[in-house]
Amino acid sequence: KEPLEMEGNQITLASLEKGTDNPAFSFEVSPSLPFPSLPIGVQGAPVNDVFQGEKRHYEDCGGPCSESREERREGKGRFSSYCRKALQPASKAKHFCKAHAKVLRRVVLGLLGVAYLCYFIAACYLNFQRALALVVMTAVVAFFICWDIFKKHCEAKVLLLLRPIAKCFQKSWQWLKWLLLVALLAGLIVWLALDTGRNPEQLISLGGFCFLVLFLFACSKHHGAVSWRAVFWGLGLEFLLGLFILRTTPGTQAFQWLGDQIQYFLGYTTAGSSFVFGNTLIEEVFAFQTLPIIVFFSCVMSILYYLGVMQWLILKISWLLQVSMGTTPTETLSVAGNIFVGQTEAPLLIRPYLIDMTLSEIHAVMTGGFSTIAGSVMGAYISFGIDAASLIAASVMAAPCALAMAKLVYPEVEESKFKGKASIRLSSGEERNILEAASNGAAASVGLVANIAANLIAFLAVLEFINASLRWFGEMVDIKGLTFQVICSYVLMPVAFLMGADWSDSPLVAELLGIKIFLNEFVAYQQLATYKKNRLMGLEEWDGNRKQWISERAESITTFALCGFANLSSIGITLGGLASMVPQRKGDLASVVLRALLTGICVSMLNACLAGLLHVPTEVGDCAVFFSTTNFSSTSYTMYTCCKQLFASSVLQNGTLSFTGSWAEQAESMLWLTECCGHYNHTSCAG
Repeated sequence: KEPLEMEGNQITLASLEKGTDNPAFSFEVSPSLPFPSLPIGVQGAPVNDVFQGEKRHYEDCGGPCSESREERREGKGRFSSYCRKALQPASKAKHFCKAHAKVLRRVVLGLLGVAYLCYFIAACYLNFQRALALVVMTAVVAFFICWDIFKKHCEAKVLLLLRPIAKCFQKSWQWLKWLLLVALLAGLIVWLALDTGRNPEQLISLGGFCFLVLFLFACSKHHGAVSWRAVFWGLGLEFLLGLFILRTTPGTQAFQWLGDQIQYFLGYTTAGSSFVFGNTLIEEVFAFQTLPIIVFFSCVMSILYYLGVMQWLILKISWLLQVSMGTTPTETLSVAGNIFVGQTEAPLLIRPYLIDMTLSEIHAVMTGGFSTIAGSVMGAYISFGIDAASLIAASVMAAPCALAMAKLVYPEVEESKFKGKASIRLSSGEERNILEAASNGAAASVGLVANIAANLIAFLAVLEFINASLRWFGEMVDIKGLTFQVICSYVLMPVAFLMGADWSDSPLVAELLGIKIFLNEFVAYQQLATYKKNRLMGLEEWDGNRKQWISERAESITTFALCGFANLSSIGITLGGLASMVPQRKGDLASVVLRALLTGICVSMLNACLAGLLHVPTEVGDCAVFFSTTNFSSTSYTMYTCCKQLFASSVLQNGTLSFTGSWAEQAESMLWLTECCGHYNHTSCAG
């Protein structure tokens, strides 16, 4: 092996094999340098000789590292000083805002109030009739704001002044309450006698109402513990709300306006759904036409929750129910929330308190969920063509009735931890801004939309299978056309009649009730919308032995009767939702759910009875004027009604057709009869 020679140091292959250290990789620490010296050079020169020039340069410059550090420090100091000076006004403004936060808040609110007042005055000045809705909403909000201010600053002083009067009132309350009760009962009897004198069929609805209340009392868990204050106040509030909404002009106009606004509002869904699915799909396919409304409505509700509007509104309604009925704030708040949200969302308002609630309170929470519908699915029912004002009225009226019947069926026998508590805290959403609230609301609705679509597919398929099976079994014993709807129409027909439906309409109303209870209300409302569409189109009432539509009165009664989540499939939804909030009380929840379901079904029927009692038939108008202005190219319900009147007034004697009543004075009666015969069948047409 040839040795490898290097000048100054020899490195041989043999030495490498033996592991001789290479001196080229040895380091020395120079005492004159702040860092270790570099290795000896290739020629073996000492490190001081190799870096002598660098050392002299280092000494001449006075240490470049220390100089650059000092320069950087001076630069950073100057920059920090400049930033502090630049940010000093902002820091002062921040400290000023913190110190005067209350004053600034009042100033901003005052400016906003002045701006709204100017807008309000301008709107009223330009067109007061157009601004009437704005006036009503402003008056309601102003009343509650003034009430809150009064309670905060003046309540204690006023109560102190009224204490002598309250003591005197308490002494005479024992006989005074009976006097008031007798007076109210006498007034109600007189009113009913005068009102039902014109429409005796209303007495059937009154009888049905009383029967359902007695039936629920018979099903009561503790008959002797019933709080009759809660029962009578709840039914009284329901009756007053129904009277205001269905009988008074302001109430009818207000709820009709509210229903129209909701329909316009839901119409904005088309802008989003048409962009995603296209115009053809949203016009022809149910899923793309109706289900996007739920997404839009859920998004809006989430925004209102983020802004605190829904919490404020629910608190005011629950306060009214609580002070009048004497119920606890937890159960009252949940039932009030059910007016706007669903059966699993409303208990979220009182989630921290569920673990300590009594069985009676839990029963009331469940009953409220079964007795009402959520605002999101209400939008879908409105899109079917169901009357929006009736749906809103049914949801509002159901709240006090549900609370009253819940206390009738399952009275309080335990000591509630929330009794006497003035109010409870409502938790706000976790969203950080309004965009996140809108996004979360839309995302949360996806599960609801999927659930509705899946349920519709499953339930309609199951219904068709049940009908096919029943038809097969029926044909074995020569019974043709046996279906689930037919069975329901016979079994529930007396209930439909007691609610106030005509005997001829009772089978169809009973059929819809059966679909609602055993399947769900979505399918039932779809069928009701079909009946309503047939009536408005002016189709013949009977197509052979099949009735194609029900009367306007029966439609109103059915709309109220179907308005609730009380069906068998909702049992699992309710138990699953509440059990996820309080898993340690699964046994308590399961023990009261069936009783709550029965109560919820009866609450919807009580609302329907009240709708039948207070229903006012729609006036058709002057048929002669209608016939003179129509072209008879298409039919409508008004045309059908007027043609029926014309048919009823026609008399055929000795081959001659004549008319009676006001139709005899009309020269064009024969022409109108001919046109009516072109659309409808009657014996007069044969002549």
